[in-house]
Amino acid sequence: MNESVGIVEPKKLTLQGKLDLECGQSLTDIEIVYETYGNLNQDSSNAILICHALSGNHHAAGVYEGEKRPGWWDSLIGPGKAIDTNKFYVVCPNNIGGCHGSLGPSSINKETGDYFGPDFPIITVKDWVRSQSLLSDSLGIEKWHAVVGGSLGGMQALEWSRLFPDKIKKAGIIAAAPKLSAQNIAFNEVARQAILNDPDFAAGRYLDTGQSPKQGLKLARMVGHITYLSEEAMKSKFGRDLKEEKLNFVYDAEFEIESYLRYQGDVFSENFDANTYLLMTKLLDYFDPAVDHQGDLARAFETIEAQLLVVSFTTDWRFAPERSREIVNALIAAKKRVSYLEIDSPHGHDSFLFADEDYTKGLSSFLEN
Repeated sequence: MNESVGIVEPKKLTLQGKLDLECGQSLTDIEIVYETYGNLNQDSSNAILICHALSGNHHAAGVYEGEKRPGWWDSLIGPGKAIDTNKFYVVCPNNIGGCHGSLGPSSINKETGDYFGPDFPIITVKDWVRSQSLLSDSLGIEKWHAVVGGSLGGMQALEWSRLFPDKIKKAGIIAAAPKLSAQNIAFNEVARQAILNDPDFAAGRYLDTGQSPKQGLKLARMVGHITYLSEEAMKSKFGRDLKEEKLNFVYDAEFEIESYLRYQGDVFSENFDANTYLLMTKLLDYFDPAVDHQGDLARAFETIEAQLLVVSFTTDWRFAPERSREIVNALIAAKKRVSYLEIDSPHGHDSFLFADEDYTKGLSSFLEN
């Protein structure tokens, strides 16, 4: 029987050394919050790094004391689950730039004594992976058995295999893409404009005013949430159902889907930092492993030594299966070891969060083989 990892507590450490960023700036005294599940074996060969997506964090599995809501990937991480904590030591950090305890825009800049706010440097997926490499050094993990992630997390797993081929054995790249399409960049820009034009944004200095651009962040989340769901999932869950039995001819939320999106936006705006959202959408826009190789993705993959699993989902229209196949075809052209799994799922981009039987069996087999 599959069980939860139970009650968990986040941990924090300060990374040693300076992190030089792609933008030309650098960060020091980087505090990272992370969680671990399972036990590290004697030779530290069973460690798996979990990379979170845009709005994710370090709380991937288990529950906190006094709370009921589990971590965002609890359906896949735990005893007997796809990422089996009876066999693996699982580490999930909150990436730099985040807003759940790691160094980010809502942290205090020790040089000024004020919040970083909009002064926090623009970071990239490469910067994230390099900071995670410093984390692995601090934890005494010389080589990850696997690095696994969905969506933006999958992009990190891909970069890990490129940048640190000697520190990773396997990479699980789930519901990802080799770079964002113009349509995806457009969705991110609409989200950013909603935040930037909120009167309470205060040029990014809202923490100094005690305010928060909640309305802008709510709209940004509503736009993003639409892209995570498939039409099939929306139709099945909401259809054109009304909250009441009749139309009221007003601009309030009358359809169930309207109410749902507003609720999701409200909850998100209370728990996420607007500068972090701006930062992470820009980070997504910048991701392109082939940019330094004249657009040749196969050349970008030449350094890879890891075994890779690429997973896509049929109803994911944000990072559709053909985007995953771009990665697979380039890996094949580069003569790398890659397996591809396309899962029939109704959940859209969010499919990577659900424990579909074929999906979990495929991932489990890949990790344990």
